[in-house]
Amino acid sequence: MIISGVTFYSPAQTAEKTGFSIDTLRYYEKIGLLDRIDRTAAGRRRFSADDLGFLGILRCLRDTGMPIAEMRRYAEVSRCGEETFEERIAILEAHDERIDRQIETLLAQREHLRDKIRYYREASR
Repeated sequence: MIISGVTFYSPAQTAEKTGFSIDTLRYYEKIGLLDRIDRTAAGRRRFSADDLGFLGILRCLRDTGMPIAEMRRYAEVSRCGEETFEERIAILEAHDERIDRQIETLLAQREHLRDKIRYYREASR
């Protein structure tokens, strides 16, 4: 739906585009991850392209294991304008470092699994 040159998406369209369920979208709004979601005259939520863009970073943060509390902090500072760029960078860099550690752990664990697979293959010959 286009209103005054702005494209809006229904909750179902937003869920399809972002991979979040409609219940998750409602929950994210309830806990403050999403703010100022536009509504129709009938009170139904409608999401803008900007909302979808923000949901994209939330998807990334969630999929990479950022705790909800940190996601909320990131959302809060994101609404405060350019003066919070440094804090946003700090939040994202800290998360990026955790991801690096997780990747290192996963790679080590994968090697352990591969060693075990090799062992069983050799033992079963």
